[in-house]
Amino acid sequence: LSVLDSRNLPVSIDITVQYRLNEATAPNTIAEWGFLWEDKIIDPRVKDVVRSVIGNYAAEELPTKRDEIAKSIDDGIRKNIEALPNSPVDLLAVQLREIILPAKVKEQIERVQIAKQEAERTKYEVERANQEALKKAALAKGNADAVKIEAQGRADAAKIEADAQAYANKEIAKSLDANLLSLKQIETQAKFNEALRENSDAKIFLTPGGAVPNIWVDTKDKAKQSAIEREN
Repeated sequence: LSVLDSRNLPVSIDITVQYRLNEATAPNTIAEWGFLWEDKIIDPRVKDVVRSVIGNYAAEELPTKRDEIAKSIDDGIRKNIEALPNSPVDLLAVQLREIILPAKVKEQIERVQIAKQEAERTKYEVERANQEALKKAALAKGNADAVKIEAQGRADAAKIEADAQAYANKEIAKSLDANLLSLKQIETQAKFNEALRENSDAKIFLTPGGAVPNIWVDTKDKAKQSAIEREN
């Protein structure tokens, strides 16, 4: 059947209708409709229903709504046939076999499908790029956190070491009273005196800290022997 869509574009519909003459009312049907009863009962009703249904859709909608259209055609034909008086025909099945669209409509549908596919591909690429960016951002943040944690660990270790050293110095300082310092000075002086007795030609320059004086000894020039005291 050649029918028009909602915009008056021509569309071809291939449809199969299976039916049979009702044996019980066959004599009346032949008497009323004649031997060409099919042309008068089936064909016009099928054409009217198909035209009415297809006219509700745009051509490009027909392929995507095929099942909906097939049901509407079946329901429409069945209702019209069953409404005839004396039930002349038993309708067995209605099958929508093919919808043939105009070439321009086909091309338009193909362009739309290609555009949709391209849009889906672009959407996929964008999503993949976003996922990759999120992955890189997470990796960068993880690396930054690791560096921060490592630096904090080093800083904490250095602080602990510094605190420990400061504590040790403080404890050592507490143990160094005046008597102990004097004892250490006497012991050091005794060691140097002993070294001078063993080596009469030695020159010794001693600059200890605290209250111990600087001592200059030159045994090679007796006239220039001197002792210079300076408080540090």
